[in-house]
Amino acid sequence: MAQIYISLGSNVNKEHYIQQALLALKSYFTPIEHSSVFESEAVGFAGNNFFNSVVGAQTDMPLLQLCELLKNIERDNGRTLNDKKFSPRTLDLDLLFYDDIVCDSPAQLPRDEITKNAFVLQPLAEIAPDFYHPVAKQTIAQLWDTYNNPKQKLWKVEFINP
Repeated sequence: MAQIYISLGSNVNKEHYIQQALLALKSYFTPIEHSSVFESEAVGFAGNNFFNSVVGAQTDMPLLQLCELLKNIERDNGRTLNDKKFSPRTLDLDLLFYDDIVCDSPAQLPRDEITKNAFVLQPLAEIAPDFYHPVAKQTIAQLWDTYNNPKQKLWKVEFINP
């Protein structure tokens, strides 16, 4: 079984789409561990604030199949192939880790934004503080403890887990 971590993000009807993502992920992975939900300003473009969180689970699903599943869940929730990287979105599911695999295809693993964005690193540190980042050569807790980007502000929000 592979340990996986997936980031969830939405800035369009955000509570609804994060809940839909959780329901979909729970139908494939049991149990899942879900971080708190954080709200943050859009990064890289002017837009509505985002809700972000991280889910941890274990799977025996092959990496390529998992990547396809995440894209299908996004599409099922209104995400289109035309969505630009820095634009509003109903749902964004990014595979952060698949065990300690390091690769660029079918997904960049570990995901580069882990060490760059508080909205990924803080919820990840909440549920996986001892997980070892195979490229940074530190635990997630160590990465969060040394994270320093005062421009990225985020705060926990009340969220009803489906």
